[in-house]
Amino acid sequence: MARYELLDNIAHANLRVTTRFGAQFGDDVGMVQAFPTEFAELQREYPIFLRKDADGQFHAIALLGFEQRENLYLDGDRWNATYLPGAVARGPFLIGFQERQVDGQLRAEPVVHVDLEHPRVAGGEGEPVFTEHGGNTPYLDRVIAVLRGINDGVQAGREMFAALDALQLVQPVTLEIRFDDAHQVKLTGLYGIDRERLAALDAEALHGLYRSGWLEGAYLVLSSLYNMRRLIAEKQRRIREQEGRQEQAA
Repeated sequence: MARYELLDNIAHANLRVTTRFGAQFGDDVGMVQAFPTEFAELQREYPIFLRKDADGQFHAIALLGFEQRENLYLDGDRWNATYLPGAVARGPFLIGFQERQVDGQLRAEPVVHVDLEHPRVAGGEGEPVFTEHGGNTPYLDRVIAVLRGINDGVQAGREMFAALDALQLVQPVTLEIRFDDAHQVKLTGLYGIDRERLAALDAEALHGLYRSGWLEGAYLVLSSLYNMRRLIAEKQRRIREQEGRQEQAA
């Protein structure tokens, strides 16, 4: 169970965070939440889709595998991609809000919290969060930058996906993939951007998306789908490896 505390350089002076990867850290997942603020980086290596949450609102995900606990970017304790999704890079940290007096007004200001029960913290080893004199380490500065991107991306996502949905550009997608004669998968519950509807928009609608910045985001989502080839090829490779091990053991 998570146990969040407001990050403090005195209370958490000796805090360290493991930056290795593995199932023991919760990295064995088939998808992670993604944010428009990182689409430009994500689309180079990950397929991006949309999903609906319990409230019927759309959010983006980066597809990592074809099963619930399958991460095809995870290889032992390594993550085989040059860009790490923000939802992973943030580790045990998240943005919370604290009421503070700013210019005589009470405002909810973003502050960093840490989950002291997170498996990346539990070992007591890894990257230090604070320096000997209480300042931020480079690791913490990187995490704070990631958290800012996530915080901005949450709001951007709400606006972007609502605008795309209003133009009927968000459409359900069913992935039916055959890896070989014996292995196939069908994924449902995903949504994508309808390329043909996007191309058919009139000038006013296109300009509205462009002015808001959402047009670029829509095309980044579409271009990310070329990464499905990489994901399928890695799945096929692992199937062959598994079958090879089984033949050797027989």
